Amino acid sequence: MRDAADATRLARQPEPRVDFFLGAMSPYSWLAAERIGKLLPHARWRALFLGGLFHGAGRQSWGFGERREQEMAECERRAAAYGLGVMRWPEPWPTNDLAVARAMTFADREGALRRFALAAMRLAFLAGRDLERPDTVLEAARVAEIDPERVRRALGDEEIKLALRSETDAALARGVFGVPTVAVGEQLFWGEDRLEQAAGAAGARAADAG
Repeated sequence: MRDAADATRLARQPEPRVDFFLGAMSPYSWLAAERIGKLLPHARWRALFLGGLFHGAGRQSWGFGERREQEMAECERRAAAYGLGVMRWPEPWPTNDLAVARAMTFADREGALRRFALAAMRLAFLAGRDLERPDTVLEAARVAEIDPERVRRALGDEEIKLALRSETDAALARGVFGVPTVAVGEQLFWGEDRLEQAAGAAGARAADAG
């Protein structure tokens, strides 16, 4: 009887709140997105506008800095190690991610953020497609089985624009200054290489709740 009672109690325990903040122009976000499903399957995906995030945090992408070549090589190494294939970088990269961020906001409302974000980032980092271009964004919608015409309209929708701005501002208010970041409650884990730490923290919180 005790085993059955314990099983019932554990089944009813709420999962700790886990948020996965990502930006489609970030190769490390892509690497994290490909892995997080196994480590943190209950994480809520949160799409951000990286241009707005960097501006609000007073930062810029490493893609514009002196570490560019070093970081690109590291991304390529990790992609190979994870069995994701050979990376092909868009030219130019990085570019403005506003359109794809709005499309991700729309996809989130459709319950398809994970599907769309993975489609978009695979186009960018495996096919070398520029996510600033609307045709690439609409191709990602087709791959993700979302009506491209609805996505095209969403890119200019004022409600979508406001929702994306609010989501990005809220992330900044929580202390998110780069992506990928996983939030486990109030704990923030910045970086694709900290997914395992985030998963450990989530597991520890779940154990404490029991």
